[in-house]
Amino acid sequence: MRRRDFLAAVAGLGGAAILDSARSAGAAEEPAAPARQIPSIAGPDQNTRTSAFKAPAGAVDTHCHIFGPAAEYPFSATRPYTPPEAPLPMFRALHEKIGVERAVIVNATLHGLDNRVVTDAIAQSNGNYRGIANVNGLMSDADLIALDKAGICGCRFAFLKRLGGVGDMAAFRRLVERAAGIGWHVDIYLEPGSVREFSPMLKALPASYVIDHMGTIDAAKGLDDPDFKALLDLQTSDEKCWVKITGLERASAAGPPFHDAIPFAKRLIDNAPDRVLWGTDWPHPNVRIMPNDGDLVDLVPLCAPDPGVQRKLLVTNPERLFRFASS
Repeated sequence: MRRRDFLAAVAGLGGAAILDSARSAGAAEEPAAPARQIPSIAGPDQNTRTSAFKAPAGAVDTHCHIFGPAAEYPFSATRPYTPPEAPLPMFRALHEKIGVERAVIVNATLHGLDNRVVTDAIAQSNGNYRGIANVNGLMSDADLIALDKAGICGCRFAFLKRLGGVGDMAAFRRLVERAAGIGWHVDIYLEPGSVREFSPMLKALPASYVIDHMGTIDAAKGLDDPDFKALLDLQTSDEKCWVKITGLERASAAGPPFHDAIPFAKRLIDNAPDRVLWGTDWPHPNVRIMPNDGDLVDLVPLCAPDPGVQRKLLVTNPERLFRFASS
């Protein structure tokens, strides 16, 4: 990614909201925009297979979403896609099927700045859920503190053109500083091939940061891909860097059972076993090939064969970062 593209794609929802506010001030002078067509996407595979691998007690799915119901939690008018609803009862059923007790709910761009779909689920979880919120610069400190008290542990920035992340670096930095001030980390979703460009900025952040979906690597490029090597270097050179071992189906070039992505996951786990996290990414928005979550669970021992490392990946690492009680 060229630097000017990087600067144009940096501020996720926070910067987009600031930019939208500036645009609205002059709306009377601009012609009405044509109606926007919002693409629909597929829902998850609801026939979850029973996995052969059994997760240890206290396991955490650190990256998953809840969508709707829209009647209660309306989809944002500016959303980049429309999925089938994937509400809390489906979410619970999925985790019961795969044998995972705890979860971190990441609020997707679908719900915009309305974080109730996350905080309401946390309130009903008996301490088993935490959340990642969407925020912007117009939120007050009291707003952020209220989210923190409701079980939010961090905020997300999607640096993806397809998700509409447009804004300025100053807005992004201010939000990260405020997040750090209340003990949050920041969740970073990168454009494929951009780890090298983002590394200096990430190292300078005042908060811990989590890189989603293994840095959106492409398994077809091999382990010697310069961008993957940059991710490994970031892991070892910056103790604030965490990586989610998620999205193997996104990284895979070969398709199911996604085994071509395993060497990348294994290398990341071996490189920094105390700062890696596992998740399903259910209900898998915007994937090319819809995975079965039981099959994804069975990739865990292939990525982390050692039971001690499995426990770090699934239990103790997320307990530390997301402030769960020790199991």
